[in-house]
Formats: sequence, structure tokens, C-alpha cells
Amino acid sequence: MKRFYKDVTTARTEQGWIVALDGRPLKTQGGQPQVVPTEALAERLAEEWRGQGEVIEPASFRHRDMADYALDVVSGDRSEVVQKLLGYAETDTLCFRADPEEPLYRRQQEVWDPIVSAMEAREGVKLHRISGILHRPQTAETREKLRARLEALDPFTLTALEQTTSLSASLCIGLESLREGVDAEALWDAANLEEDWQADLWGRDEEAEERRAKRKSDFLAAVEFARAV
Repeated sequence: MKRFYKDVTTARTEQGWIVALDGRPLKTQGGQPQVVPTEALAERLAEEWRGQGEVIEPASFRHRDMADYALDVVSGDRSEVVQKLLGYAETDTLCFRADPEEPLYRRQQEVWDPIVSAMEAREGVKLHRISGILHRPQTAETREKLRARLEALDPFTLTALEQTTSLSASLCIGLESLREGVDAEALWDAANLEEDWQADLWGRDEEAEERRAKRKSDFLAAVEFARAV
């Protein structure tokens, strides 16, 4: 699609902040008014439109897509997203460790334990760490505390959390990414610790590296989205 507008502006309304193209307020992909909670987020959406060339690149609208998802899907019924995120508490990458006698285990403890422990302290929960293939479910108390935490989030923050959690395969990483001032690059590296370990041993695949770079870019964009909410 060719670019069809000249001016991109933001404005405050009674409901929140909007983006307009040549004075016309945008709608979500679901057809409702695209109203976001902060000026910072509206500006991020506006920058995506301002950054287009003569031909619009749909894949470049990552913040727009997250905002629309928050408004069209999560605002209506957040239960599906909350349930999906709770599933990551049972399969969290940071809670599944190598055998204790392996060098990788020590590295996992060094990098992962501070993140998991900090999350436990903030949320008042205790997560099981597991070595081997046997699954050990989290306690009912932990699940209910995490459920309450997730249900208290606004739709936009919940949308960002779904992105960071699914991309990192870790609710611990996802929740940590919501903290102000957190090092998002370091979090991404932590989520990929085991993958990097194996790559250092056996070599790196160019296609795999390209896929990872795309996932990293999406992860960092979701962190930026959360910070703008």
C-alpha cells in the first residue's frame, strides 16, 4: 500500500490519547477508536506512521499491533491471556535446570537464580526449580497469587507481558521486564542462556541467528511498549 497521508499528530481526548492522520483519528484493526492511556504510547504509535516511506510496511507497526490487540482482544476478556501466562509458571525456562554435575547447571544458577529469587520476593511466591525431565507443579497458593497479579494489570501492560513471556518462554523474565529501569538486553540474554551455551559448543546456524534476531527485536519492542503505558 502506498502512503496516503502527510501529517501525523497526537491529541488528548476525554478517553485518552489518539493518533490522527491528516486530522482523521485512527481506528483499531477491529474497527473501534484507537485510544491509548498515555501520551508516550501515542507518540510511539505516531512515530511508526511518521517513519513510513512511499510504501507502507505493515510489519513495522509492532506497537500499533500491540495497542490494537490490547483494545480489541484483551480489554474485552483478559481471562484467556491470564490463563496462557499462568501456563508459563508451570513450564518456565528459568525453573528447568541441567543436572547438578554439569557445568551448564552452575551457569544457570549464576544467571537465573537472581531473576527467579527477585520475582519470588516481589510476588510473595515460591517456584520449584527442577533438574531432569520430571515435572513438579507449582503450588495452588503460588498459582492463585500469580493469577491475582496478572488480573490486576491493565490491558496494555498485559499485552506487553504476553509478548515478553511467550518470546522468552518465561513468566519470570516477563514480569521482570515490567520493572522500571531493567536491562532488557540482559534479560533477553538470560532467556537464551541455554541456546547460547549449545551454540558455543557446537557452532551457530545463520538461519537460526536471523530468527533469534527477529525475536529479540520483538522482545525489546514489547518492553518499550510496556514502559510507555
